[in-house]
Amino acid sequence: MAGLNPDTPHPVELTLHAKSRLLEIAFDDGARFRLPFELLRVLSPSAEVQGHGPGQETLQTGKREVDITALEPVGHYAIKPTFSDGHDSGLYSWDYLYRLGLEQEQRWTDYLARLQAAGLDRDAPMAAKAGSACGHSH
Repeated sequence: MAGLNPDTPHPVELTLHAKSRLLEIAFDDGARFRLPFELLRVLSPSAEVQGHGPGQETLQTGKREVDITALEPVGHYAIKPTFSDGHDSGLYSWDYLYRLGLEQEQRWTDYLARLQAAGLDRDAPMAAKAGSACGHSH
């Protein structure tokens, strides 16, 4: 991914609310979002979740209780959370977090609709993938 769009608002404040499982993020344009850890986890921008193209996504389930155990800054453009299920390959750029905040309801509705279409419940355990963590031969 190339650098940030220069117009992207930058976060001025990041707060992890462990009890309510929310990442609160305030941007320099005045926007403030509270993103549930579960949403961040199931919509992780990592290849492991998104796949390598449209329709390649791996539907994430059983993430209602997921916690963020660590949060690392990546340069001046992203954060890399480590989730309690071990997932840590997602780089959340400021523009991605901002978009998630703006589209949170729509994204959540889409996620629930995809679960329903797959005949899954959001609390279903993830099916273990055979082979490497990525599931692709490179």
